[in-house]
Amino acid sequence: MPGRTPAERRALEAARATVTALFEANGYTQIEPEVLQPADVFLDRSGEDIRARTYVFTDLSGAELCLRPDLTVPTCRYHLSHQADPRTEARYSYAGPAFRYDPTGAEPREFDQAGIEWFGAPDAEAADADVFATAIAALRAAGLHDVTVQTGDLALFEALLDSLAIPDRWRRRLKRQFWRPRAFRLMLDVLTGRAPRPRAAHAPLVEALAGLDPAAVEAAVETALREKSLDLIGGRSLQEIAARLHEQAQDLVETPIAGRDRALIDAYLAVRGAPAEVLAPLQALAAEVGGAMPAAVARFARRSALIAERLPKLTALTFATVFGRSLEYYTGFVFQVEARGPGFSVAGGGRYDSMLSDIGSPWPVPSVGCAIHTERLVAALKGAA
Repeated sequence: MPGRTPAERRALEAARATVTALFEANGYTQIEPEVLQPADVFLDRSGEDIRARTYVFTDLSGAELCLRPDLTVPTCRYHLSHQADPRTEARYSYAGPAFRYDPTGAEPREFDQAGIEWFGAPDAEAADADVFATAIAALRAAGLHDVTVQTGDLALFEALLDSLAIPDRWRRRLKRQFWRPRAFRLMLDVLTGRAPRPRAAHAPLVEALAGLDPAAVEAAVETALREKSLDLIGGRSLQEIAARLHEQAQDLVETPIAGRDRALIDAYLAVRGAPAEVLAPLQALAAEVGGAMPAAVARFARRSALIAERLPKLTALTFATVFGRSLEYYTGFVFQVEARGPGFSVAGGGRYDSMLSDIGSPWPVPSVGCAIHTERLVAALKGAA
């Protein structure tokens, strides 16, 4: 562990041992995921922050690799390589270094993580509550009790959009942009008619395609490319180009999102407070929206009750509908734990049900986990001493 004094090394090893022992006692099998990972897995599926800070290199065979910037994805790959059926329920724990570039120099390039991942759990809300409670128990076992917790639920937002009368292509765009608050707001303003729609790069062609069906659009694009002697570039097929232009043409004649639906989205994004406080507003919103929302809110309520049952004395817990925009692979419950004194994050995690199918599983696999930043934990303990 370069750059650490003997005392720092001992403190880190003690914290890691305490945390991993608690994980093992709670039924998580310790594994050692590989440090070197395929770069594309992280570059394609992590958030912008991690992508920009990942150490990427090419080995002598030409393969693009990276030093793991976290241990969740390596644990997913471990599960896929060790289970004949990836839907097999399994619980893993890990502890070891991760690597991220920090342009400010404020954070170490190599830092220690300890965490757990649970795959294939049949009861999603119970697994969410267990992973969260286990993370809090691990921090408390190490000596950290004074914390604040921020939580969110990305599945609620997806259920909201799925329940509104919005064109599918707009629904997909809003879900993609949810991770980028400013871009999301701008897109929402455009789609609701509050801001002008940006003019397409090939506006005359797009305007000529308005009202045509996909087959007619593809034929028109093929004719335009041939007449102008243009070749396909950028690796996109004629069908992909035509599909993109067809979407832009549809946007020109599409009715903006209704004011009622925009008001419902705004009302949802404004929900914030203790889980017990936000339940009634979410239930009222679900009753008005209908569709998938009532079931999603019921799952939120059940998870909140299970967490309260497991952690009755954890009162410094806040839920916000807009929380959870940093890692793009999360799909549901998310949380972040901060040490109250220093005010920095020491642990975080959540549900990521699409990850394993994204990286090779033939089937979706329910997945939830968390990671503790062990060095920050040690720093928080030192500050509290």
